[in-house]
Amino acid sequence: MSGSTRTMGVVTVVALVVVTAYTVGLGSSGWLWFGWVVLGLVTLGMIATGREH
Repeated sequence: MSGSTRTMGVVTVVALVVVTAYTVGLGSSGWLWFGWVVLGLVTLGMIATGREH
């Protein structure tokens, strides 16, 4: 796993924690969850393409 892929993984996990904390504290926001799903998909894509090389 390259450094950029690992960084994206960390950012994705941190974003999940932040979105979850926001949801618990202030209520759910569909846009935040949508953004996290997009970020997660991008991260998965980077992992998948990284393993091919």
